[in-house]
Amino acid sequence: MKFKRLKIVEQIIIISLIGVLVPSVISWFIINNISQQSLRRELGYSAQMLAKTVENNIFSILNSGNNRLEEIIISLEHIQPNKQNLYLKNLAIKSDIFNEFELIRPSEQTDFDVKDSIYYNKETEQLWLTDKIHNDKYIQAEINTKFIKENIFKNIEDEKNRRIYIVDLNGKLLFSQNYDETDFTKSIKQLPKTLVNNVATRFEKIKNQPRVYIKMQDVDLVVIVNTTEELTKSTIIKARLKILAAFLIAAAVTIFLTLLYSYYLYQNIRQLFKGVIAVSRGNYKKPITPLINVLTPREIIFLAEEFNSMIEEINASYKKLKEKNKELKQLDSFRSNLVDTVSHELRTPLTSIRGYTSRLLRTDIEIDEATKHKSLQIIKQQSERLSRMIEDLLVIPDIEGAKLNINFEKVNIHNIIEASIYSVKNIENREIQNKIPSDFPYLWADKDRLEQVIINILGNANKYAYENTPIKLEAKYDENKATIKVSNQSDYINKQTLNTLFDKFIRIDDKTTRTTRGTGLGLYIVKGLVEAMNGNIHLKSTTENVFSVKLEIPLYKEDENYEA
Repeated sequence: MKFKRLKIVEQIIIISLIGVLVPSVISWFIINNISQQSLRRELGYSAQMLAKTVENNIFSILNSGNNRLEEIIISLEHIQPNKQNLYLKNLAIKSDIFNEFELIRPSEQTDFDVKDSIYYNKETEQLWLTDKIHNDKYIQAEINTKFIKENIFKNIEDEKNRRIYIVDLNGKLLFSQNYDETDFTKSIKQLPKTLVNNVATRFEKIKNQPRVYIKMQDVDLVVIVNTTEELTKSTIIKARLKILAAFLIAAAVTIFLTLLYSYYLYQNIRQLFKGVIAVSRGNYKKPITPLINVLTPREIIFLAEEFNSMIEEINASYKKLKEKNKELKQLDSFRSNLVDTVSHELRTPLTSIRGYTSRLLRTDIEIDEATKHKSLQIIKQQSERLSRMIEDLLVIPDIEGAKLNINFEKVNIHNIIEASIYSVKNIENREIQNKIPSDFPYLWADKDRLEQVIINILGNANKYAYENTPIKLEAKYDENKATIKVSNQSDYINKQTLNTLFDKFIRIDDKTTRTTRGTGLGLYIVKGLVEAMNGNIHLKSTTENVFSVKLEIPLYKEDENYEA
């Protein structure tokens, strides 16, 4: 079956769909998982804080009762013994905290130990406070249950959806909020047999519905806080749906714009095809008329203009070809003179490629898949390194002869930075912090050359930065230019050495102490390209071990008449 090649517009649509849907689905799963874990931890943390708040409210009630009891004891010292019971009875009637008071002697009381200042009576299901009047006499006060209920759940208005139970050590329910019999029964069964004192502890069985308990230390009570299914839905599930909806909307808008853009691109490419066919048949008078609108790329317009100019200048092509051949000879001569200088840098990747290739071709040993994959990765990395060095060498004659072909256009620096970071991270996965906003003003520069500049600067920063330190990118602008700053943490470079870094084949570490790889052409090429785009470059190294490169590139201005 003969393979049918797709048209450009079909390829663009397929690649765009894959490029949008696959990252969107993966990103949704990752973000959704992170969001769910974060919300799950937040639910557990808030349940623990709520349990602690209820515990503090209980202690606040008990402390208030203790303070009131101490005031009563002071008053009893000034009342005749035969009138003390009547005084306490009247106090109980007026008090909002206590129901009743009792005066007892240790020998007369056997229900509980009078040494316990806080006591829960299991039979009457009441909390009692006890305090000593003098050596042989104590006062006991029963706390008003209604008062407890009114104050125990205060300051938790934002947690009305939680179920809260306060039980004794036998699991007997004393107070509750949003009581549910089934949920309460499950909570008591799941409660650990051994409880930790005064610590909010999680004991949930359902992943997204955390349960928390606190065993109070000074009184035999346990506070249980449960997360309801409704609260889980209102947090985790709703957040998940919002994230999914946002991704679907973003994907739909992106696909629509891609299809619209592809349609207009296809129409313009058809015009180019017609022009090429006409030229191949000897018709040099048929100009290209591209469909121009807001979606027409500048490159299409540029190609149409250049194609029309080519028809008129076809007779001058031979002369241009001779000039190009002359430049190639100069380049070849220059390249020959560089052999001694870069032989070591070229030999290193070639040696790695040859060694790992020989290993893969051996038939006398069995190589596992992991080793094969690692060998191929090293071959690929060394090939890319070799390619970058060759590209650097080839651009030098153009820089020296001031013959760089600069195609000025409106450039989005944010997109170039992102593409450059991706290229550098393929070499070493160092953290690169891009602080340049996506809405940064457009620059007037050569897109490809500017990307080459950024990659060289990032690569240089990557090689000399301290381990486990980030590379930072920042930018600002004024009326005429943008200033792009790339900084990293590295050894201090004195001013004398700093001024020589723009020269060819200059490296900070010499041949005997060399710890990094490279031809020493990076900053020389960067300076040449930046100046060719009417920009400037500055280097700075501080004693705080911060090295920075500042690029000044002209801004694109809508009201200026730029030539194509």
